[in-house]
Amino acid sequence: MKPRIQKDAREDSLLINMGPSHPAMHGTIRIMLELDGEKILNAELEVGYLHRGFEKICEHKTYFNLLPYTDRMNYVSPLINNLGYVMTMEKMLELDIPQKAQYIRVMLCEMSRISDHLTALAAMTMECGAFTVFLYLIKAREYLWEAIEFTTGARMTTSFIRIGGVKCDLHPDWAEQAKTAVLETKKVLKDVHGLMDKNKIWLQRTRNIAVVSPETAINYGWTGPCLRSTGVAFDLRKAFPYSSYDHFDFEVPVGEQGDNYDRYMVRMKEMEQSLRIIEQCVEKMPSSGTGLMVGGMEPVEAIHKSRSRRVDEGIRLSPNLEGSEKARYADILAEGSRAVVPPKEDTYTSIEGLISHFKFFMKDHGIRPPKGEVYFAVEGGNGELGFYIVSNGTDKPYRLHVRAPCFHIVSALEEMITGHMLADIIPTFGSTNMIGGEFDR
Repeated sequence: MKPRIQKDAREDSLLINMGPSHPAMHGTIRIMLELDGEKILNAELEVGYLHRGFEKICEHKTYFNLLPYTDRMNYVSPLINNLGYVMTMEKMLELDIPQKAQYIRVMLCEMSRISDHLTALAAMTMECGAFTVFLYLIKAREYLWEAIEFTTGARMTTSFIRIGGVKCDLHPDWAEQAKTAVLETKKVLKDVHGLMDKNKIWLQRTRNIAVVSPETAINYGWTGPCLRSTGVAFDLRKAFPYSSYDHFDFEVPVGEQGDNYDRYMVRMKEMEQSLRIIEQCVEKMPSSGTGLMVGGMEPVEAIHKSRSRRVDEGIRLSPNLEGSEKARYADILAEGSRAVVPPKEDTYTSIEGLISHFKFFMKDHGIRPPKGEVYFAVEGGNGELGFYIVSNGTDKPYRLHVRAPCFHIVSALEEMITGHMLADIIPTFGSTNMIGGEFDR
């Protein structure tokens, strides 16, 4: 069967393919265009050129082992993917998360949100010729990724946020690293505002281009900065606060007319609000531990001083486990839960601990939530990132579905570009921030 655009095309129009091999389509999208000169008369979008079968793979992985796959959905802000999945599991398992772990999650997710917006705007501006702005924004992203690496040990695919809490406690010098990242990012955002906000070329390329009304956005299922650019102030962090977001003071920026410029400006303002949240995290972060002896452990303060000191008589933990000692579990992981990896001190020093460790990772054991279904969503870089999980009582999900926000946003691309010029496709597509791994269909 011929595509719709081929059946209905005018005799004097030109039909061309844009993508999937076009550089701006990232190898994942094909747009069939009907042109009158360079004016777009009609457009038809075809997706599915990148499909890794994420949801089907998850059905064959244990609840613990599928966590690294979530990092690779929106690989620019993987920590938010971690959070969406683990909070869905925590809702199913009815876990109470320590406040410090919640604050760590908020801080890292806001760093990820900024890096997501920086990447989106870097690509969008570069594709309009603003290469200097691209370099500035990527420079700012480096400061944030260095801060993330300082805490998690990895820049992108961290798998740091775990079911029940986080992988480990913060590094002793985490606050200084976070403050540096915030300060340097603020400087970059100020420079970008000065370069772009009133730039005549930028305004001509983005103002009144691909205007989307609030009604149209809602009908397509838009969420996140693209929805807020139309004037709808919906943000899950405010509407349905999770992970202690109600403890932080921040605003929800909105646009005026839902064009490409508003999508740029909303992301710029959201980054400023995220920096504001990170600063509050630095101020409000609960202190680590009590310094008391726990199960034969040394005080947390002594653990900080030396990686190689004995933690429990007869054993030494590997340096890469620093921050995840048994004494810290009360700060970073849900207490008394079978969903949490047993502490290594128990695994290495007692037969009971070794059995618990094996049972956690053995097939048909481990995390086994009760039968039922659950949905939970967080505010991702592109909008509502939701996980729907059906449990049949085993250690693997019977069904897992992801509500990928950019899938709904890109669904409106045909309508957004119709009537505009061929050159308008690139910045418009960039303003939607399509991420191939998240878009995976």
